[in-house]
Amino acid sequence: MLGDVLLINDQHKSAAEVIKDRVLDDLNGIQNESQGYKFVVAISGESGAGKSELAHSLALLLKQCDIRVKILHTDNYYRVPPLERRAHRIDNDYESVGFDEYDWELLHDNIEDFRHDRQVFIPCIDIITEEIDQLFTDFSKIQLLIIDGLYAIRTDDIDLRVFIDLTYHETKRNQKLRCKEPTDGYRWQVLEREHRHVRSLKPLADLHVDSNYTVSEPEMDVGHD
Repeated sequence: MLGDVLLINDQHKSAAEVIKDRVLDDLNGIQNESQGYKFVVAISGESGAGKSELAHSLALLLKQCDIRVKILHTDNYYRVPPLERRAHRIDNDYESVGFDEYDWELLHDNIEDFRHDRQVFIPCIDIITEEIDQLFTDFSKIQLLIIDGLYAIRTDDIDLRVFIDLTYHETKRNQKLRCKEPTDGYRWQVLEREHRHVRSLKPLADLHVDSNYTVSEPEMDVGHD
C-alpha cells in the first residue's frame, strides 16, 4: 500500500535474519533440482503484528544476498474499495469480514504472472487517497515474491509460510501509532472478526514467530497410545 507507515525495530530485523537463512536453505535445495526457480514466501498475522515490517526487513536482507524481491500486500486485493468498505461491513452486520473479502483469483493470477516472468499491472491502494491505483510490474526481473497480509498463508502455491503469533489485543498500541483506520467501535468489531479467521490459519505455517519475535518451527503433535 502506498503511504503505509512501518514501525521497524531490532526484533523485526532479528526475526527476518532467521527467516532469511531458512529461505536460502530451501531455495538452494530447490535450485539444485530446478535452476532459476522462483520462490514465494507468505507472512500472516493479525493487524498490528508486524507483517509488513517483517516482510520489508526480510526483503532488504535478501537484497543484500543479490536476490531481487517484490512484496505484494494482500490489503491491495480487497473486493470492496476502501471508501466503500466500512459501510459494506456495517450493512452486512460484519458478517462479510473474513476470507471472502479478498479477490483470491486475482492474487493467484499475479503469483502465476510472477512465476512466468510476465509484465502486468497489479492493484495498489494509495493509503492517503484511499483509491485503488494500478502498479506496472515486470516480474521477469523479480526472483522472489513475499506476500504479506492477514490471510496470506492461505494463498495457494506458496513455498514458505510464516505465522506471527500475536493477537490484536497485544498490538493495540501499534495499530494506533500506524493510524491506518480509526480506532473506534467499528474497528474493534472488525478486528475481532479477523482474529477468528487469522487464528484458524496457524496450523498451515512452516515457521512461527512468537511475541518476542523468536522464530521456530511448529511443534509436532505427539500421539499417545
